[in-house]
Amino acid sequence: MSAAETPAAPATVLLYSHRPEVRDAVRTAVGRRPAADVGPLTWVECATAAEVVAAVDAGGIDLCVLDGEAQPTGGIALTRQLEVEVADRPAVCLLIARQPDRWLAHWSRAEATLPLPVDPLVAPRVVADLLRSAARRPAARP
Repeated sequence: MSAAETPAAPATVLLYSHRPEVRDAVRTAVGRRPAADVGPLTWVECATAAEVVAAVDAGGIDLCVLDGEAQPTGGIALTRQLEVEVADRPAVCLLIARQPDRWLAHWSRAEATLPLPVDPLVAPRVVADLLRSAARRPAARP
């Protein structure tokens, strides 16, 4: 079987927002398979920061998509927390409502941003690129 015929490994994407409509919009825009060489995706939805931390701590998450506008804990602060507290945290894509907030996303060490509302032509490409990069990342050393 050639590399082109090798089935893409499944990926688990954690999706955080306190608003169900944002989670629905992201899932719909990205879909179950964002690219032919990525996926299929399993979505883990979280409505609170505590759920995100517990899921990341449990392991098995390939990518986090966090809502920068989430309440009471925004995705920007949560990204920074994960960066500091988790040795081998998954890649993070932040959903941002204002382009000037990209500097905050950079400060938090997020690997990518997606503007809200989510563009169904852009979101799958960003998610697929992050998952490809995550697959090439070496495991953290103890």
